[in-house]
Amino acid sequence: MKYDIVLCGVGGQGGISVSVLIAMAAQAEGLEVKQSEVHGMAQRGGEVLAHLRISDSPIASPLIPEGGASLLLAFEPLEALRYLPWLAPGAAIVSAMAPVRNIPDYPDIDLVLRELRSLPGALVLDADSLAREAGNARAANMVLVGAAAHRLPFPFERLEEAIKASFGRKGEAVVAANLKALEAGRRSHA
Repeated sequence: MKYDIVLCGVGGQGGISVSVLIAMAAQAEGLEVKQSEVHGMAQRGGEVLAHLRISDSPIASPLIPEGGASLLLAFEPLEALRYLPWLAPGAAIVSAMAPVRNIPDYPDIDLVLRELRSLPGALVLDADSLAREAGNARAANMVLVGAAAHRLPFPFERLEEAIKASFGRKGEAVVAANLKALEAGRRSHA
């Protein structure tokens, strides 16, 4: 089994944190993991890209070849369109719909969303609203993980365990809010 995920967005959206969380969940299931990250300008608003490779056998490279990803997890819709060439045939896309207008010529968001929604296997959701409803406006990234959870090669409970381990030091309220956001994402496509 091999499962490759491209995670993309902009700085400040928690994309790297999500990559680490999914990797923790996969490792807890006994799977092999390799990661690679690119921080655009290493600040909020710059491009963030992570490759996450999960397998039941050793992984040679942390980089996913173009046309090889099983899942594109996008925290920003224009970034999702940018990384479409990394998807394998039949791959899934889970993307937030809220734009981060970090460039002066950001295209019309309706056109971006229409393009994304036209793609087979694409789930585009209002992760920000679902996160607010779950009690933590900053947990849109967890909503997206929850929405993609049924495609990941390990049980949902592994994600819950990883959230508890990752956010436990921040207190019960933070853990509960992230778990609620994860569940909101899981229910979003049912």
